[in-house]
Amino acid sequence: MTLFNLGSINADHVYQVPHFPSPGETLAATEFAVGLGGKGTNQSVAAARAGAKTYHIGAVGPEGVWARDKLEELGVDVTHVSQIETPTGHAIINVDKQGENSIVLFPGANFAMEQADIARALDQGGEGDTLLLQNETAHQAFAAKYARNRGMQVIYSAAPFSIEAVREVLPFVTMLAMNQIECEQLCAALETDIERLDVSETLVTYGAEGAEWRGDGTVRRVDSFKVSVVDTTAAGDTFAGYFAAMRDLGEEVQTALKLASAAAAVKVTRAGAAEVIPSREEVDAFLSRRA
Repeated sequence: MTLFNLGSINADHVYQVPHFPSPGETLAATEFAVGLGGKGTNQSVAAARAGAKTYHIGAVGPEGVWARDKLEELGVDVTHVSQIETPTGHAIINVDKQGENSIVLFPGANFAMEQADIARALDQGGEGDTLLLQNETAHQAFAAKYARNRGMQVIYSAAPFSIEAVREVLPFVTMLAMNQIECEQLCAALETDIERLDVSETLVTYGAEGAEWRGDGTVRRVDSFKVSVVDTTAAGDTFAGYFAAMRDLGEEVQTALKLASAAAAVKVTRAGAAEVIPSREEVDAFLSRRA
């Protein structure tokens, strides 16, 4: 099977700070780095590093060719990544001493893609393949409907959270992935609870408290692994990408949850985003040490 991911490609500008700045405060960063990021990029890299054949659907600007090249270097097929005139998306990421992050996004090329390019990419997929989506690109609902019409599974990460985006995409989603806050926001906006959401499967991550999958009338849970946290950036994307890859590769839900949790645990011990997401071999080694 094959994974397609309509996802953002961002240049991450990462600042290590003693604390998050208050309104009106000028704060000196202790370290600075530029790397490859974006929720879509992170999920594509995670899926590819987990072992799934992964095609990224996206766009970069004239100055962003390096990002496309790095994505390919990390194992993702970039056949469907276009170079356009709109500047590449980027993120300003502050990381505090506890490893928590605060992020400001500039969408750029991620919101300038054409539907025709997305359709051409998805024409390469079919029954049993998977489309991943997040809320950092244009045309999510178009892509979700197009993929479902081709018999594909659609996994949608409702982040950054937007109730308007969720309402538009949800009719075509087979699995809805959220963190705890996004789940609470969605249930409040729809005046419902997670058990009554109109979707076949849900995946909710709870940070240090683990994660929970619901589907087929059953609930599966996994605990988080206890590690020394350096940087939580891309932890949720690592979890989602690994879980999607494991299901695409035919793994049972509980196994997919365990591997995704381990991958996220390894990720948070490293500073950065896409470029430090662990390989399947690194995840297996981590689990063998915890056995």
